[in-house]
Amino acid sequence: MNRSARLGVGVIGAGRVGPVIGAALAGAGHALVGITSGSDPDRVEAILPGVPVLDATEIARRSELVVIAVPSDELPALVRGLAEVGAWQPGQLVLHTDPAHGYGVLAPAAAKGAIPLALHPAITFTGTSIDVRQLVDAHAAVAAPAAVLPIAQALAVELGCEPVVIAEEDRAAYAEAIATATAFSRSIVTQAAALLAQAGVENPGTYLSTLVHSAIDQALTAAGTTPVDDDGFTALD
Repeated sequence: MNRSARLGVGVIGAGRVGPVIGAALAGAGHALVGITSGSDPDRVEAILPGVPVLDATEIARRSELVVIAVPSDELPALVRGLAEVGAWQPGQLVLHTDPAHGYGVLAPAAAKGAIPLALHPAITFTGTSIDVRQLVDAHAAVAAPAAVLPIAQALAVELGCEPVVIAEEDRAAYAEAIATATAFSRSIVTQAAALLAQAGVENPGTYLSTLVHSAIDQALTAAGTTPVDDDGFTALD
């Protein structure tokens, strides 16, 4: 995508992800049309000051690029509902950020002439401006029809991410990997911190910080270099 091409961006979803993606795109030179309302308007205002609050239908009708960042189980019905009221526009870019879906979930929008894109940044979102910095040098899973895949890749780059193409048939495995890494990391650290507190260690989170980061760094290095057997087990000496 030509960085001089300024798009009017609307965001559907004001949780932890949508406002951050909107802020990152604004930082890349795009104009924010609006965002839907959320449960924490003060947080959204802090990261997207002055951006109009509009309903989803108006976002879809007014935006050249619609970013959808809603819970996975709400995504199909939302896309279908906006198609039923004629909100999607021919030639409009429609991008969702959910790890569990490829671009196929956007078929109702594509049937109205919109261009379907899937882009999931591989970070844990806090919903604050910290995330905009985290996007830089992160990876993002992208998917789109072949003819428009470069658009999804370019948008990932504009967010600061390295795009990685995930095929539609591999999306379930991708989503499971993301869920496993996130949930397992949190549960293990929580369990270890509780045991340290029981042992009388003050500030167990601080105590674990260097240990956990160094262990994860080693595991990530091994994941990139250690061969894996056909049965799925890593081959260790």
